[in-house]
Amino acid sequence: MYSSRESQFFSGIRKAVDEIALGKVVVLTGSGISVPSGIMPFRGPGGLWEKYNPEEVAHIDNFKRNPLHSWTMLKEMVEVVESALPNAAHYSLARMEERGLVQSIITQNIDGLHQKAGSKAVIEFHGNTSKLLCLDCKASYSVKEINLDLLPPYCPACNGLLKPGAIFFGEPIPQNALWQAQASARQCRVMLIVGTSGAVEPVASLPYVAKEHGAYIIEINPEPSFLTPYATNRFLRGNAEVILPLILDSLYEKEWFAG
Repeated sequence: MYSSRESQFFSGIRKAVDEIALGKVVVLTGSGISVPSGIMPFRGPGGLWEKYNPEEVAHIDNFKRNPLHSWTMLKEMVEVVESALPNAAHYSLARMEERGLVQSIITQNIDGLHQKAGSKAVIEFHGNTSKLLCLDCKASYSVKEINLDLLPPYCPACNGLLKPGAIFFGEPIPQNALWQAQASARQCRVMLIVGTSGAVEPVASLPYVAKEHGAYIIEINPEPSFLTPYATNRFLRGNAEVILPLILDSLYEKEWFAG
Protein backbone atom coordinates (compact mmCIF):
# COMPACT_ATOMS: atom_id res chain seq x y z
CA MET A 1 0.00 0.00 0.00
CA TYR A 2 1.18 3.49 -0.85
CA SER A 3 1.05 6.35 1.63
CA SER A 4 -1.02 9.38 0.65
CA ARG A 5 2.16 11.25 -0.26
CA GLU A 6 3.37 8.38 -2.46
CA SER A 7 -0.04 8.10 -4.10
CA GLN A 8 0.02 11.81 -4.85
CA PHE A 9 3.53 11.51 -6.30
CA PHE A 10 2.62 8.66 -8.68
CA SER A 11 -0.60 10.41 -9.63
CA GLY A 12 1.50 13.41 -10.64
CA ILE A 13 3.78 11.16 -12.70
CA ARG A 14 0.80 9.65 -14.53
CA LYS A 15 -0.67 13.06 -15.33
CA ALA A 16 2.69 14.30 -16.59
CA VAL A 17 3.03 11.18 -18.75
CA ASP A 18 -0.41 11.81 -20.28
CA GLU A 19 0.79 15.23 -21.44
CA ILE A 20 4.23 14.09 -22.62
CA ALA A 21 2.75 11.18 -24.55
CA LEU A 22 1.03 13.64 -26.91
CA GLY A 23 4.41 14.91 -28.09
CA LYS A 24 5.79 18.30 -29.15
CA VAL A 25 7.83 18.47 -25.94
CA VAL A 26 10.64 20.97 -25.48
CA VAL A 27 12.94 20.40 -22.51
CA LEU A 28 14.71 23.13 -20.55
CA THR A 29 17.59 21.84 -18.42
CA GLY A 30 19.89 23.38 -15.84
CA SER A 31 22.78 22.27 -13.68
CA GLY A 32 20.61 20.03 -11.48
CA ILE A 33 20.37 17.37 -14.16
CA SER A 34 24.16 16.98 -14.26
CA VAL A 35 24.94 16.95 -10.54
CA PRO A 36 24.53 13.13 -10.33
CA SER A 37 27.18 12.89 -13.07
CA GLY A 38 29.67 14.56 -10.74
CA ILE A 39 29.50 18.06 -12.18
CA MET A 40 29.21 20.70 -9.50
CA PRO A 41 26.60 23.43 -9.97
CA PHE A 42 27.72 27.05 -10.21
CA ARG A 43 25.20 28.40 -7.71
CA GLY A 44 23.89 27.17 -4.38
CA PRO A 45 25.46 25.09 -1.61
CA GLY A 46 28.60 23.36 -2.84
CA GLY A 47 28.52 25.37 -6.05
CA LEU A 48 31.59 26.56 -7.91
CA TRP A 49 30.90 30.18 -6.96
CA GLU A 50 31.40 29.31 -3.29
CA LYS A 51 35.01 28.50 -4.15
CA TYR A 52 35.67 31.19 -6.75
CA ASN A 53 34.44 34.75 -7.26
CA PRO A 54 32.59 34.64 -10.59
CA GLU A 55 33.33 38.29 -11.34
CA GLU A 56 37.05 37.59 -10.98
CA VAL A 57 37.37 34.31 -12.87
CA ALA A 58 34.38 34.17 -15.22
CA HIS A 59 33.96 37.71 -16.55
CA ILE A 60 35.40 38.16 -20.02
CA ASP A 61 37.15 41.44 -19.14
CA ASN A 62 38.93 39.95 -16.13
CA PHE A 63 39.75 36.83 -18.15
CA LYS A 64 41.57 38.98 -20.70
CA ARG A 65 43.36 40.97 -17.99
CA ASN A 66 44.44 37.97 -15.90
CA PRO A 67 43.96 34.77 -17.90
CA LEU A 68 46.15 32.67 -15.61
CA HIS A 69 43.86 33.36 -12.63
CA SER A 70 40.77 32.41 -14.65
CA TRP A 71 42.38 29.34 -16.17
CA THR A 72 43.18 27.95 -12.72
CA MET A 73 39.43 27.53 -12.21
CA LEU A 74 38.71 26.69 -15.86
CA LYS A 75 41.18 23.81 -15.96
CA GLU A 76 39.52 22.25 -12.92
CA MET A 77 36.10 22.66 -14.52
CA VAL A 78 37.16 21.33 -17.94
CA GLU A 79 38.79 18.23 -16.43
CA VAL A 80 35.66 17.40 -14.43
CA VAL A 81 33.40 17.89 -17.47
CA GLU A 82 35.58 15.84 -19.80
CA SER A 83 35.56 12.85 -17.43
CA ALA A 84 31.82 13.03 -16.65
CA LEU A 85 29.32 10.53 -18.03
CA PRO A 86 25.58 10.99 -18.65
CA ASN A 87 23.18 9.75 -16.00
CA ALA A 88 19.74 8.16 -16.24
CA ALA A 89 18.04 11.54 -16.71
CA HIS A 90 20.11 12.35 -19.81
CA TYR A 91 19.50 8.89 -21.28
CA SER A 92 15.77 9.08 -20.63
CA LEU A 93 15.47 12.37 -22.53
CA ALA A 94 17.54 10.98 -25.40
CA ARG A 95 15.19 8.00 -25.61
CA MET A 96 12.14 10.28 -25.66
CA GLU A 97 13.71 12.26 -28.51
CA GLU A 98 14.47 9.06 -30.40
CA ARG A 99 10.80 8.11 -30.15
CA GLY A 100 9.66 11.47 -31.47
CA LEU A 101 8.28 12.99 -28.27
CA VAL A 102 11.01 15.49 -27.47
CA GLN A 103 11.58 18.02 -30.23
CA SER A 104 14.55 19.80 -28.69
CA ILE A 105 16.49 20.33 -25.49
CA ILE A 106 17.42 23.86 -24.45
CA THR A 107 20.24 23.55 -21.96
CA GLN A 108 22.04 26.07 -19.80
CA ASN A 109 24.72 23.45 -19.18
CA ILE A 110 28.15 23.54 -20.81
CA ASP A 111 29.00 19.87 -20.25
CA GLY A 112 27.76 18.21 -23.46
CA LEU A 113 26.19 15.35 -21.52
CA HIS A 114 22.93 15.47 -23.49
CA GLN A 115 24.89 14.81 -26.67
CA LYS A 116 26.95 12.08 -24.99
CA ALA A 117 23.66 10.38 -24.04
CA GLY A 118 22.48 10.46 -27.66
CA SER A 119 20.33 13.59 -27.89
CA LYS A 120 20.65 15.28 -31.28
CA ALA A 121 18.49 18.43 -31.12
CA VAL A 122 20.35 20.29 -28.36
CA ILE A 123 20.37 24.08 -28.14
CA GLU A 124 23.34 25.13 -26.00
CA PHE A 125 22.34 28.45 -24.49
CA HIS A 126 25.70 29.05 -22.83
CA GLY A 127 28.04 27.23 -25.21
CA ASN A 128 30.23 24.35 -24.04
CA THR A 129 33.72 23.52 -22.80
CA SER A 130 34.53 20.87 -25.40
CA LYS A 131 36.03 23.49 -27.71
CA LEU A 132 38.67 26.14 -27.13
CA LEU A 133 38.48 29.35 -29.16
CA CYS A 134 41.29 31.74 -30.05
CA LEU A 135 40.45 35.32 -29.16
CA ASP A 136 42.69 36.60 -31.98
CA CYS A 137 42.38 34.43 -35.10
CA LYS A 138 39.08 32.77 -34.04
CA ALA A 139 40.46 29.26 -34.63
CA SER A 140 38.64 26.44 -32.81
CA TYR A 141 40.26 23.41 -31.19
CA SER A 142 39.02 20.37 -29.36
CA VAL A 143 39.97 20.67 -25.72
CA LYS A 144 41.72 17.30 -26.13
CA GLU A 145 44.12 18.85 -28.67
CA ILE A 146 45.50 21.43 -26.25
CA ASN A 147 47.92 20.80 -23.39
CA LEU A 148 46.42 22.38 -20.28
CA ASP A 149 49.45 21.59 -18.12
CA LEU A 150 50.86 24.95 -19.23
CA LEU A 151 48.52 27.80 -18.35
CA PRO A 152 47.16 29.89 -19.84
CA PRO A 153 46.96 28.02 -23.16
CA TYR A 154 47.75 29.81 -26.40
CA CYS A 155 46.71 29.23 -30.00
CA PRO A 156 49.09 26.92 -31.94
CA ALA A 157 48.41 28.95 -35.09
CA CYS A 158 48.84 32.57 -33.96
CA ASN A 159 49.79 32.43 -30.26
CA GLY A 160 46.60 34.21 -29.28
CA LEU A 161 44.92 33.51 -25.95
CA LEU A 162 42.54 30.53 -25.88
CA LYS A 163 39.25 30.54 -23.99
CA PRO A 164 36.61 27.82 -23.57
CA GLY A 165 33.62 27.88 -25.89
CA ALA A 166 31.39 28.49 -22.87
CA ILE A 167 29.85 31.94 -22.53
CA PHE A 168 31.48 34.19 -19.93
CA PHE A 169 29.83 36.97 -17.95
CA GLY A 170 29.96 40.05 -20.14
CA GLU A 171 29.51 38.06 -23.36
CA PRO A 172 26.25 37.89 -25.29
CA ILE A 173 24.17 34.75 -25.67
CA PRO A 174 24.82 33.33 -29.17
CA GLN A 175 22.14 34.83 -31.39
CA ASN A 176 21.39 31.55 -33.16
CA ALA A 177 20.88 29.73 -29.84
CA LEU A 178 18.65 32.53 -28.56
CA TRP A 179 16.54 32.53 -31.73
CA GLN A 180 16.20 28.72 -31.75
CA ALA A 181 15.27 28.62 -28.05
CA GLN A 182 12.60 31.30 -28.41
CA ALA A 183 11.15 29.63 -31.51
CA SER A 184 11.04 26.27 -29.71
CA ALA A 185 9.31 27.84 -26.71
CA ARG A 186 6.64 29.39 -28.93
CA GLN A 187 5.96 26.18 -30.84
CA CYS A 188 5.98 23.49 -28.13
CA ARG A 189 2.88 21.86 -26.66
CA VAL A 190 4.66 20.86 -23.44
CA MET A 191 7.72 22.43 -21.84
CA LEU A 192 9.53 20.10 -19.43
CA ILE A 193 11.74 22.01 -16.97
CA VAL A 194 14.48 19.94 -15.34
CA GLY A 195 17.01 20.96 -12.72
CA THR A 196 16.99 24.73 -13.12
CA SER A 197 16.12 27.46 -10.64
CA GLY A 198 14.68 29.77 -13.28
CA ALA A 199 16.69 32.64 -11.82
CA VAL A 200 18.91 33.58 -14.78
CA GLU A 201 17.72 35.64 -17.71
CA PRO A 202 17.11 35.46 -20.60
CA VAL A 203 16.58 31.70 -20.30
CA ALA A 204 14.23 32.15 -17.33
CA SER A 205 11.72 33.87 -19.62
CA LEU A 206 11.33 30.87 -21.93
CA PRO A 207 8.72 29.01 -19.81
CA TYR A 208 6.59 32.16 -19.78
CA VAL A 209 6.91 32.43 -23.57
CA ALA A 210 5.81 28.80 -23.86
CA LYS A 211 2.90 29.29 -21.45
CA GLU A 212 1.71 32.39 -23.28
CA HIS A 213 1.51 30.27 -26.45
CA GLY A 214 -0.59 27.60 -24.76
CA ALA A 215 2.05 25.15 -23.57
CA TYR A 216 1.61 22.94 -20.51
CA ILE A 217 4.56 23.40 -18.12
CA ILE A 218 5.93 20.40 -16.21
CA GLU A 219 8.74 21.01 -13.71
CA ILE A 220 11.06 18.45 -12.11
CA ASN A 221 13.13 19.83 -9.24
CA PRO A 222 14.06 18.77 -5.70
CA GLU A 223 12.55 22.01 -4.39
CA PRO A 224 10.21 24.64 -5.84
CA SER A 225 11.98 27.17 -8.07
CA PHE A 226 11.32 30.77 -9.05
CA LEU A 227 9.14 29.36 -11.84
CA THR A 228 6.97 27.06 -9.73
CA PRO A 229 4.31 29.51 -8.46
CA TYR A 230 4.01 31.47 -11.70
CA ALA A 231 4.69 29.29 -14.74
CA THR A 232 4.44 25.64 -13.68
CA ASN A 233 1.27 23.58 -14.25
CA ARG A 234 2.60 20.29 -12.86
CA PHE A 235 5.39 20.23 -10.26
CA LEU A 236 7.14 16.90 -9.66
CA ARG A 237 9.31 17.12 -6.56
CA GLY A 238 12.40 14.96 -6.71
CA ASN A 239 15.60 14.22 -8.55
CA ALA A 240 15.60 14.06 -12.34
CA GLU A 241 17.64 10.84 -12.47
CA VAL A 242 14.78 9.15 -10.57
CA ILE A 243 11.71 10.81 -12.05
CA LEU A 244 12.63 10.83 -15.75
CA PRO A 245 13.22 7.04 -15.88
CA LEU A 246 9.82 6.59 -14.15
CA ILE A 247 8.24 8.73 -16.85
CA LEU A 248 10.03 6.75 -19.56
CA ASP A 249 8.87 3.43 -18.06
CA SER A 250 5.30 4.71 -17.96
CA LEU A 251 5.54 5.73 -21.61
CA TYR A 252 6.71 2.23 -22.49
CA GLU A 253 3.52 0.87 -20.93
CA LYS A 254 1.50 2.65 -23.60
CA GLU A 255 0.92 0.46 -26.65
CA TRP A 256 2.10 2.98 -29.24
CA PHE A 257 5.48 3.36 -27.50
CA ALA A 258 6.25 -0.35 -27.36
CA GLY A 259 7.35 -0.77 -30.98
